[in-house]
Amino acid sequence: MKYFLLSTTKRIIRALIYLALGGLIALLAVFVIALEKRPDLNIWHETELDAEFTTESPVADISDYIKLEEKLFRQLEEKVYNKIGPEERHLLNRFFHGSMSDPDRWPRNWNHTFELTQAEPQAGVLLLHGLSDSPYSLRHIGQRLHEAGATVIGLRIPGHGTAPSGLVNVRWQDMTAAVRVAMNHLQKTSGGKPLFIVGYSNGSALALHYALSTLDDPQLPKPDGLILVSPAIGVTPLAAFAVWQARLGHLLGLDKLAWNSIELEYDPYKYNSFAVNAGDQVYLLTREIQHLLQKNMAAGKLQQLPAILAFQSVVDTTVSFHAVVTGLFAKLPAGAHELVLFDINRVNEAAGLFQNDPKPYLDSLLNNADLFYTLSLIANENEASRAVQIVRKEAGKAEINTAPLDTEWPNAVHSLAHISLPFPASDPLYGKNSSEENPGVRLGNVALQGERGVLRIPAGAMLRLRWNPFYPYLEQRVFDFIGLKRE
Repeated sequence: MKYFLLSTTKRIIRALIYLALGGLIALLAVFVIALEKRPDLNIWHETELDAEFTTESPVADISDYIKLEEKLFRQLEEKVYNKIGPEERHLLNRFFHGSMSDPDRWPRNWNHTFELTQAEPQAGVLLLHGLSDSPYSLRHIGQRLHEAGATVIGLRIPGHGTAPSGLVNVRWQDMTAAVRVAMNHLQKTSGGKPLFIVGYSNGSALALHYALSTLDDPQLPKPDGLILVSPAIGVTPLAAFAVWQARLGHLLGLDKLAWNSIELEYDPYKYNSFAVNAGDQVYLLTREIQHLLQKNMAAGKLQQLPAILAFQSVVDTTVSFHAVVTGLFAKLPAGAHELVLFDINRVNEAAGLFQNDPKPYLDSLLNNADLFYTLSLIANENEASRAVQIVRKEAGKAEINTAPLDTEWPNAVHSLAHISLPFPASDPLYGKNSSEENPGVRLGNVALQGERGVLRIPAGAMLRLRWNPFYPYLEQRVFDFIGLKRE
């Protein structure tokens, strides 16, 4: 009897295991089939451009980097622009010359690395754009800083500004190597003046990684300050598993699985399609940053980090707002560091529809007597006004001060978005107002109404705010931080 029960139990357990494995395989099959039903990959998803900069590239300085980049864009012309099919020759394809999305319609193609020099610079500034973006995303602040006397480099990060396929194989080490090339050049051309890095999103992660790397390598030029905009300091641990989607696709010969999204490429300066590898590289980079923070914290070296000024929306579906606090600022020793947060608009039509309101967390930060950094919050003056104020708590002080900002939330805007912070309302591509500078598509104030599922552009992409109503404040803080006066 005992033998019979034991044997029966083993058979039941074995059956449950087989059943669980069968269910897992079935779910995996459904997942793969769903991904394979997405739009077909196009030439810009599959073309390999082997002239891209990597850690193995024979590049000694920024001049070599730009020469290699020129070769890269010639390859893009030959392998993509010259080979698109007739069905893709329409007005919203960035890879069709003459379309409204063609970056060559612009007076300057901002997908390229740019350098704005001064004979006698007051400062040197390196601009590092975000993942899937291009140097365009920080070109406005770069031009303004140049007008005020700074030498500015807007670096095109490897894998960007060409075709989405550039993100399929790029490594975070290629990105950090490019940053080192640019910083070495900036030091040589800035006449001994202070050096600063402005990073946006993943560019912020690259800026922080570089600053941490200088703590162990005295040969690297040390920045005098970091300005981080929507910084990608931490991403969800689930990102570590996303790469297995691409590996499964490679194993099964299904190339679509290498992509999180496959979209129409209608933006001249940002990829709409997103490769799985890109997210994996951000995860690996942020993990390395956490390793360097812990290592240098234990060695007592974090005091040597330059001052950090960061700007972050309290609602951000791209990067973790809490990670900026817990993964960076909470680990910094006392110093001239400041985190500027943009709250949600609490006086608008959507005020009753907010989910996961960050107010309790914000209140706990402002009431924390142990903050070693300055915290500033841009928020409504009161519950009945769209006018905003600055709520400020300085490092090491208990009192909370407020001051009006002399601006207000625009109508029908309930929050900032990850992609909006570096762009003024006047931006010719993403801004609220049109501009003669832009001879093509305008994406900042699109309002398309009709039935869902009709357009090839995802509805979510049209809902996100692309410009920052508080950009003048952000720009002024950057100028003050660097020590320049706005023209």
